Amino acid sequence: MNRDERVLRELVSGYGRTFAEEAGIRLTDTPQPLYRLLVLSLLLSARIRASVAVAAARALHEERLDSPRRMAEAGWQRRVDALGRGGYRRYDERTATQLGDGAELLVRRWGGDLRRLHREAEGDVGTLRELLQEEPGIGPAGAGIFLREAQRVWPDVAPYLDGKALSGAGRLGLPEDPRKLTGLAGDTQPAVLAAALVRAALDKRVAEDCLRRAG
Repeated sequence: MNRDERVLRELVSGYGRTFAEEAGIRLTDTPQPLYRLLVLSLLLSARIRASVAVAAARALHEERLDSPRRMAEAGWQRRVDALGRGGYRRYDERTATQLGDGAELLVRRWGGDLRRLHREAEGDVGTLRELLQEEPGIGPAGAGIFLREAQRVWPDVAPYLDGKALSGAGRLGLPEDPRKLTGLAGDTQPAVLAAALVRAALDKRVAEDCLRRAG
């Protein structure tokens, strides 16, 4: 096992937990988990700590705002209150509006089912990225977050390692090339690899820990 393989092994074993898992989302190719992932992606894409975004996603789920129809019908204040309980206060008012508008668009355009959006893209990742960004509040960063995690249940997207994941690879001294990284990672699920690399990008202590343990 060479140096790069050792570093990736330590990274995945220590930090290979997807953000969906952290938010309590049991991801499957069905409407509700995919929608919860979209909401989480919107929350994570703001300039706020990932732990706060995850807590806010959990709070929305506890409020049963876990489908586009429920989100749209909930009312702005209920969305604001749920975000506040999750600690997502800096952007709560704007985000509550985006969640409501986005839910309405999702219902109107794709019947509340992100699988229809996936089919509309016809296997083209660039088109998929563009369609996701039609959702209010989902920009390039949010679309990237969604696709990094969704590749677990949408294998036609994999391997999807965006700029944030590749910056984590750079911090670890690893190749900043998706195919090379997945080759080095062996049978590691690409979504797990992507999440681990992003954690290294977000926190230099993660990278330092993995490099130390890899020797």
